[in-house]
Amino acid sequence: MIIESLNNEKIKFYTKLQNKKYREQESLFIAPGEHLVREALSLNLVKEIFLLEGEENTYGNVTYLKESVMKKLSGLENAPKVLAIVKKNITQKVIGNAIILNNLKDPGNIGTIIRSAVAFNYDTVILSPNCADVYNIKTVRATEGMLFKINIIIKDESEIIPELKSNGYKIIGTDVKDGKHPYKLNQNHALIIGSEAKGMDESLKSLCDELFYIPMNNKCESLNAGVSASILMYTQM
Repeated sequence: MIIESLNNEKIKFYTKLQNKKYREQESLFIAPGEHLVREALSLNLVKEIFLLEGEENTYGNVTYLKESVMKKLSGLENAPKVLAIVKKNITQKVIGNAIILNNLKDPGNIGTIIRSAVAFNYDTVILSPNCADVYNIKTVRATEGMLFKINIIIKDESEIIPELKSNGYKIIGTDVKDGKHPYKLNQNHALIIGSEAKGMDESLKSLCDELFYIPMNNKCESLNAGVSASILMYTQM
């Protein structure tokens, strides 16, 4: 089967998933590209696969799309060769060491942090409700498939941090003025990374057991959130 019309009802329905409201309502999101599609297939999270007209089908049951229709569905300037409609896999249970993202707005930073979390043995990423949506297509692409290899929780810090503390987690904040040089913790912990513009919320300091900072050359004023988080997670390897 091939869909050629931009007004096809299925395409119109799935195109709504470009909007966070509909992603939340349907518990679905768009994952473009072969790597993301295969990762989602391996976890049985795929609802439907769309393949660009003329491409070889190595995915199983697919629906072919004209290039203009694929562009509309993906919302991308260049039509991906394959795209999947994927079921969200959000849990509420923290596993292993965690990183808490406090009001991060940049999808690229969130994607980088998710990739680094997998690389450096963090098992859970917790996003505050005010973060950019982890299922935004820009964020999904930035994770390079690592989104499917980590535990994702979306919850307010004021709720999740007391839960972590009651389960023996050490809470580590980040602060360029009051923080100390990172050291290996050797216990379950949650690391808080603040927003790109303001850093960690002051209101979270009282919930932290300790504050870290990254010493750097004074010629450099700051690092972006993705780089900072990656360095701090690496110190715990």
